[in-house]
Amino acid sequence: MTTISYPNLDDCIQTTVLDNGLHIYCVPRERGAKTFAMLAVNFGSVDCRFTLDGTKYDVTPGIAHFLEHKMFEEEDGNALQKFTALGAQPNAFTSHTMTAYHVTCTDRFYDCLEILLRFVTTPYFTDQNVAKEKGIIGQEIGMLDDTPSWQAYVGVLEGLYAVHPVHISVAGSKESIAPIDPQMLGICHRAFYSPANLALIVCGQYDFDRVVEMAERITPKQSARIAARSYGTEPEQAALPYIERRMAVSRPMFILGCKDTVPEQSYARQLVGELAADCVCGKSSPLYDRLYGEGLIDRTFDPDYFTFPDGACAMFSGESRDPQAVRAALEAEMRRIAGGGLEDAVFTRMKKAAYGKYIRRTNDPAEVCRMQAEACFSGASCFDFAEVFGSVTKEDIVQRIRQWSADGMTSLAVIAPQKEGNA
Repeated sequence: MTTISYPNLDDCIQTTVLDNGLHIYCVPRERGAKTFAMLAVNFGSVDCRFTLDGTKYDVTPGIAHFLEHKMFEEEDGNALQKFTALGAQPNAFTSHTMTAYHVTCTDRFYDCLEILLRFVTTPYFTDQNVAKEKGIIGQEIGMLDDTPSWQAYVGVLEGLYAVHPVHISVAGSKESIAPIDPQMLGICHRAFYSPANLALIVCGQYDFDRVVEMAERITPKQSARIAARSYGTEPEQAALPYIERRMAVSRPMFILGCKDTVPEQSYARQLVGELAADCVCGKSSPLYDRLYGEGLIDRTFDPDYFTFPDGACAMFSGESRDPQAVRAALEAEMRRIAGGGLEDAVFTRMKKAAYGKYIRRTNDPAEVCRMQAEACFSGASCFDFAEVFGSVTKEDIVQRIRQWSADGMTSLAVIAPQKEGNA
């Protein structure tokens, strides 16, 4: 076991790597009533083109999310029901970059951990349970299709990216999941659910040696070969400057996306990108105050940043009576900052706010586990944010914004109200 201490944060991580390649990270929280465990897989919706044992695969969009649903099925029952019988709260999610299975409990932690380790590493697919799941996921896709905020998110990624699979919805479509069968699911599980491609993260009250012993006993003894992924060659500029869809909304919803370069260190870039977006139009920035005062944005406005394999982008989302005016203001502010216009006071204030936000996240065991999962797959620790924010300079921020402000790097997705007479 290695203990990495962060004295300035009064925190530490206990970590080890098993012989089969499984990474284990444990963060103690002796005063908390709940313990949170997550088994994360470095496999997301963008990983749909890969090579395994010399064979190239181009699997259907949405398969990572479909696999997440099916992993809870076991030969002797359903893992969700087993967790519930123990009084635990299980769940899972699939993003563009990872799949994660997690459970929260107040007691019987080791019983819950055994279920978690076993079902994620032991696939059980049948023609019958796969066919049944298509109907369930089809309904979920239908709800996403009817969700304006999700359609704006998918739309802006379609506007930014022409080749990279990030522009495809995480859940896929009803048409794309139709050909999924047990064989296809088995290939993806073999390609990516290898112990060396997993991370077990625990935050709360635990015995580290017992966690390690259970992981060694339950997970596969050896790690299978991990597939080599391919994301295509993406053009430098945005694919489309503007995308509009009409839905049942009372006022327009929008996301302005700004395409960025491929990050060398995705964890540090994520933090710097978030800070740069805040400097452009965070809630205590001069531009936010002006646009809010003019009634062009409201409290729904939110700056964000997103990194993924072979790409990154900033996003500015919200509701507005005039999304094009907001776009013009954001792009003008980015050009101003890119020319050297970022004030020292704004940079310092935003950096302190970003640091404080991450400090608050460390108070929640679930957030700690999610942060560590996102960080560890890029070779970092969730507590490295203190060092990143301590060393980031104003020029680092200006460099990011300068990239966003270059010609052809933005795309605006708008969900507009339906016209009269449209259903």
